[in-house]
Amino acid sequence: MSGVAHITGKKIMAEILAPLTGKIVDVLVSVGTSITEDDELIVIEALKMENLVYASGNGTVKEVRVKKGDSVKDGDVLLVIA
Repeated sequence: MSGVAHITGKKIMAEILAPLTGKIVDVLVSVGTSITEDDELIVIEALKMENLVYASGNGTVKEVRVKKGDSVKDGDVLLVIA
């Protein structure tokens, strides 16, 4: 899974990025959800295959920037985790 970390004050914010171009099939978390490493976050369909996006660490979902049915490109921000 791809991601970018930003330091804001004393908090580290991580952006979860789309690993490929496709369509959002399901968003498995919402704002405020506590996540741990390897939790399933989002399902993206590409080339008729469903691909899971997993958490790379622990944190809390601060922003959900996509919804079911959205089209995304490789590198688009899907979630923000703190």
